[in-house]
Amino acid sequence: MKNLIIVQARVGSSRLPGKVLMDLMGETLLMRLLERIARATVPAQIVVATTMATEDDAIVAVCKTLGVEVYRGHATDLLDRHYQVALRYGAEVVAKIPSDCPLIDPGIIDRVFARFKDGDNDYTSNLHPPSFPDGNDVEVMSVAALGCAWREASLPMEREHTTPFIWERPHRFALSNLVWDADRNNQPKRDYSMSHRWTLDYPEDYAFVRRVYQELYPANQEFGLDDILQLLALKPEVHAINAKYAGVNWYRHHLHELATVKATQTRGI
Repeated sequence: MKNLIIVQARVGSSRLPGKVLMDLMGETLLMRLLERIARATVPAQIVVATTMATEDDAIVAVCKTLGVEVYRGHATDLLDRHYQVALRYGAEVVAKIPSDCPLIDPGIIDRVFARFKDGDNDYTSNLHPPSFPDGNDVEVMSVAALGCAWREASLPMEREHTTPFIWERPHRFALSNLVWDADRNNQPKRDYSMSHRWTLDYPEDYAFVRRVYQELYPANQEFGLDDILQLLALKPEVHAINAKYAGVNWYRHHLHELATVKATQTRGI
């Protein structure tokens, strides 16, 4: 099967404009993210899906420098954007990774792909329910399931967030989920999703990501999830930088529309 990893990216963020082009140890955040994704061992082509807006020419320029393919599509219908990328590149399996996850662990990408292929799955993620630190978001799905969503999804929320049409219908699609478990380095089961925030939406998030890189990079250029957790345990002041936003995610605006997401999986600001 041809695997495709699609990174959705645009400059026009409402909360933190231009975040993907901000500096992170001498390179853009987008470049650092793509570096980390490229370390995943699953054979997959990486494509950055951005918009037709002139301001996103800068994203195209970054990708051209790195030799990464770019697709330009609809600004708000991300379901259409992802599906059109899948069709253009002849994919059979698609992974969706947001550009606001600059600390994503490549090993988690491999594990979600492996979980997807371990059985007859239409969709696999580490998000339903979540247990990893926020900002390690990986969703893998068949193009057949993505195409079904593209044809039938009608709610604005379903179009904007790409995959809800699929994971909201467990009676229709074969779903599976990767959880934080005890089979990794003898670590106990626990849920980091509401306590550890490594995603990028607010200035404090940017300060947190920069500090993590300053602490771990370049001495350990391949640092991952466990290295970051160890850093936060040793230096709780780093964890505190953006702790007030832990658990804040897009679900909070759509709980009345979502059947499979609990109110305990999000919180307001």
